[in-house]
Amino acid sequence: MPKAKGIHTHKWLKLGKAPAKADPRNFKLAALLKAPPPAPAQFDFDLLHPGIPTPMFANDVHGDCVMAARAHLTLRFEDIEQGSVLMITDQAVLKEYFKETGGADNGLVILDSLNEWRQQGWKPTSKKDVYKVHAFAQVSPANHTEVKAAIYLLTAAYVGLALPTSAQAQIQAGQPWDVTSGSDAAPGSWGGHCVMIPGYNPNGPVCVTWGRKQQMTWSFFDKYCDEAYAIVDEVDKKKGKPGIDVQKLMQLLNSLGG
Repeated sequence: MPKAKGIHTHKWLKLGKAPAKADPRNFKLAALLKAPPPAPAQFDFDLLHPGIPTPMFANDVHGDCVMAARAHLTLRFEDIEQGSVLMITDQAVLKEYFKETGGADNGLVILDSLNEWRQQGWKPTSKKDVYKVHAFAQVSPANHTEVKAAIYLLTAAYVGLALPTSAQAQIQAGQPWDVTSGSDAAPGSWGGHCVMIPGYNPNGPVCVTWGRKQQMTWSFFDKYCDEAYAIVDEVDKKKGKPGIDVQKLMQLLNSLGG
């Protein structure tokens, strides 16, 4: 795969998301939601589950943002499942990253990596345990109700951003990502980036990236998010969530042979 745009542009803020890939076979989150989805006005998974760290996962050296976002989401899935925080190492993240890239530090296609996660799983720790997800569903970035439902009902949204160059100065200054003007504001002028979003508030989504929490405005999200997914980890755990149609999800999974 050609190197993702802007992957090593910055000294330590590495990118690594290749252009969004479409697949008409993707499940749509809208088809799995029961109306109305009971998402509150604001929500933060991490506030309800304190003690979850936000490691860099080597994304300051390599363009492994897609894999770093997976590791951050795995931490949260397993905090629910096991009641403790996994010890995910940079080495484990990089091992899976280079396995999926074929050895080159070129970044990843989110959709391809999600299919790998669902079908083959990965080993996030030094143990031999393989962690898979049951399914993933495509979220419409323009539909904030869907985005909120993905975060509230399914722990987080797994998101691709076509970042503008202006986002560099904003995050380095500790400012929210917001829409600016000029050539630096063009979508993708910096490059593609993958983040995990475990929370939102009236101002917009709050993602985990580069070892920190980063607020963005809804207008920024609307302009620069070019793909978004909801990940279903343990189907049985979702039966208690009134907003997810688990029976329909299982029917869709069975139509794919599991």
